[in-house]
Amino acid sequence: MTMGEEASSSAQKRPRPEDMELDEDVSFKKPSFPPISKDKLKSDKNEMRKVPIPPHRYTPLKENWMKLYTPIVEQLKLQVRFNVKTRTVELKTSPETADVGSIQKAADFVKAFTLGFDIDDCLALVRLDDLFLETFEIADVKTLKGDHLARAIGRIAGKGGRTKYTIENVTKTRIVLADSKIHILGSFQNMRIARTAICNLILGSPPAKVYGKMRTVASRMSERF
Repeated sequence: MTMGEEASSSAQKRPRPEDMELDEDVSFKKPSFPPISKDKLKSDKNEMRKVPIPPHRYTPLKENWMKLYTPIVEQLKLQVRFNVKTRTVELKTSPETADVGSIQKAADFVKAFTLGFDIDDCLALVRLDDLFLETFEIADVKTLKGDHLARAIGRIAGKGGRTKYTIENVTKTRIVLADSKIHILGSFQNMRIARTAICNLILGSPPAKVYGKMRTVASRMSERF
């Protein structure tokens, strides 16, 4: 028997979908997954996070230590200390910690402070769930060197910081310019609008044009929600 005859015979033996009979008696139940309680999510081992502190933030950390310490201990129910040898803020869960995500919130809170954000703006990370941090460099958008890089930073900041404040107020975000690095704190949608505006300024768009586009997008977002 040739290969063609074998293929034709196997095709004849194979039943067609139209000829197959469905068993109507078989009923499929929808699986139900009950919500997991907070007690089951907790692990027996204590979680720990370490946030390194850069040298230029030692003094602000000393001055604002109680403002950092109070929400972490009283609201998030975590243990916190500053390790002098390793120069890191160490966070640890305790038996009183109710929420599993508290340690991540506290780590983001301390990280935002080390990046240069105001302590009152950082507190929003503890109180709200939909806030995030984002960091990118001017080199990620466009490779600039020397005076071109300095002019790009100047365009983002504006005269007396006016451009930066305008972007913050329109998009409801907070922005920190640290040399060629840019840190943004805010909700996902607002950060996207602010990031687009900053990228346009880096690429050389005039501030007036960037303001117009940014306000249009922000008004659309406010109407949508």
